[in-house]
Amino acid sequence: MSRSEKVILTAMCMVYEAENNILVQDRLDPDWPGVTFPGGHVKKGESFSRAVIREIHEETGLSIKNPVLCGIKQFQTNDDERYVVLFFKTNQFEGDLQSSDEGDVFWINRDEVADYVLAKGFEEMLKVFESDTLSELYYYGENDEWYKQLL
Repeated sequence: MSRSEKVILTAMCMVYEAENNILVQDRLDPDWPGVTFPGGHVKKGESFSRAVIREIHEETGLSIKNPVLCGIKQFQTNDDERYVVLFFKTNQFEGDLQSSDEGDVFWINRDEVADYVLAKGFEEMLKVFESDTLSELYYYGENDEWYKQLL
């Protein structure tokens, strides 16, 4: 039995301010639309931290510093690949906010998240981002049904 498997690595970041504001992106992708945190794919040979710094800059115009790994999300794709999303967060950034082809980016108050159309699973992801005890959002399938666990 092989110990290796095909994996897709991605990273996303919760950029936040002291005033309880979080940076969100209203994604345009029809496969996963709605408000979520910006991020994207890790390139081959790229460190995870550098990948999230690059992705945030590409999608928001902001240069983030010292992103801290705070959790993961994972699931199996229809092609039996493990899809891993590394969760980072930081409140250290500079630059001028600008949207990209991925979607509009803007600040919202954390308490107003429920007022937006959210990307599927964003509420559970947010729990991991903000928790001191949770570290993983895990999706798994059994008998043609999908389940999720917060671990």
